[in-house]
Amino acid sequence: MAINTPKQTSHLKREILVRLIKSFLSDNFEENTRLIPFDMRPKGHEVPYRCCIYKERAILRDRAVAGLGLSIEETDDSALLSELAQKALERKEPEENPLTVLTTACKGCVPARIYVTDLCQGCVARPCVNTCKFGAISVINGKSVIDPAKCKNCGMCAQVCPYQAIQKIIVPCESACPVGAITKGDDGHAKIDFEKCISCGKCVAACPFGAVHEKSQIIDVLKHIKAGKKVIAMVAPAIMGQLPCSPKQLKEAIQELGFADVYEVAQGADVTTKTEAAEFEERLLHGAEFMTTSCCAGYNELVDKHIPEMKPFRSDTKTPLYYTAEIVKKEHPDAITVFFSPCVAKRREALQTPTVDYVLNYEELGAWFVALNIQVAECGESSFKTEASAEGRNYCVTGGVAKAVQTLLPEEIPAHPVLIDGLNKQSIRDLKKYAKNGMCDLGNLIEVMACQGGCLGGNATVNAYKPALKQVTNYVNESESIKGNVKTEN
Repeated sequence: MAINTPKQTSHLKREILVRLIKSFLSDNFEENTRLIPFDMRPKGHEVPYRCCIYKERAILRDRAVAGLGLSIEETDDSALLSELAQKALERKEPEENPLTVLTTACKGCVPARIYVTDLCQGCVARPCVNTCKFGAISVINGKSVIDPAKCKNCGMCAQVCPYQAIQKIIVPCESACPVGAITKGDDGHAKIDFEKCISCGKCVAACPFGAVHEKSQIIDVLKHIKAGKKVIAMVAPAIMGQLPCSPKQLKEAIQELGFADVYEVAQGADVTTKTEAAEFEERLLHGAEFMTTSCCAGYNELVDKHIPEMKPFRSDTKTPLYYTAEIVKKEHPDAITVFFSPCVAKRREALQTPTVDYVLNYEELGAWFVALNIQVAECGESSFKTEASAEGRNYCVTGGVAKAVQTLLPEEIPAHPVLIDGLNKQSIRDLKKYAKNGMCDLGNLIEVMACQGGCLGGNATVNAYKPALKQVTNYVNESESIKGNVKTEN
């Protein structure tokens, strides 16, 4: 499974968000926001993590900046949180890039490298020397020595050492990133190259200091609700596995936050299934060797930025979010649309989709419930206007998309699914090979999920994978198959 952000950093994020929401709902948003770091670390308070209370306040201040939806990199260090809160209120639309790095929280990890420890015995077999293809290892004074100028950090020498004397030091965020988009800047802190970044969120989940942070849009949403606008929530299928309540209770709880209505994105997934199945059938009839799915925003970013040769093989069908937002805007042209997402990538998709106004993740939703003291398990029930299919509700699990498409294919068009369960360096190499060769020898329908386990493994999920999967599976099993929902269109 994907690495989860350590519990304590998640708690800090949530506490900041809870305090920001309460500050917004108070009589003095700006001043109460300014006081957040001081309220969380008052004078004389025990310092649990850093060298001093001032360092902790500085980090909490930057977490609040990200919670206000602002970029740390572009924010003046001398600006008061009250001034930044006012800036968030005046903002007309979210900032372009969804991530920011809290340099105050970034540890400035030592560079990633392979090194030889004192456990080296200078053995006669020299497996490390003989294995290295780059001539980076030699034996000096009876000990192996690595030349950093020649070393490629492949780790082969560490694998063959019989004494485990060779170790690999990693930088968690750099190691987690499948496309090399996050590296050390000149100041030694993490820096994101947004020209490369695919918004997969793996760096967010990997950093044990919580230094890579999403820029929240919760103030924007609260502002529209307070103004009395019709705000409609769209919930991804993965949300059904996150909280200890039924889907109908969840809808009621979200409406208690001030939303006019709640739509299942599984409804849009049904449109994706029908469209993608028809597209797959047409492509195979015209001689195509394979097709990849297109519902994962992280994968779409990967293709656009790193594997353009895959574009002819990627489905042209839009994502479930796209179709759901289209439905909402058609039924409520004046509505503000808010998508509740398990990952960062959907924030990028929303910026490119005019019908999606804002994106909040499950951590933010949970903080909102806490701030308003809403106990979701005690809420009443409210039915969804349109019932989605079992297959649409199963989109959040690896294999769910391919299975849904298969369900609607005629017998003469057999699909042989290939599942890419999480993007990493190896799976990206595989995808590049398929695109270069124009074929995949393993099958003809490639489902790609950026997160291991599917959307249930997204970086902003709040429930462990297994119990979340159980809840989703129960919901799917209670739902009607898409075969019973297929309509003939003229």
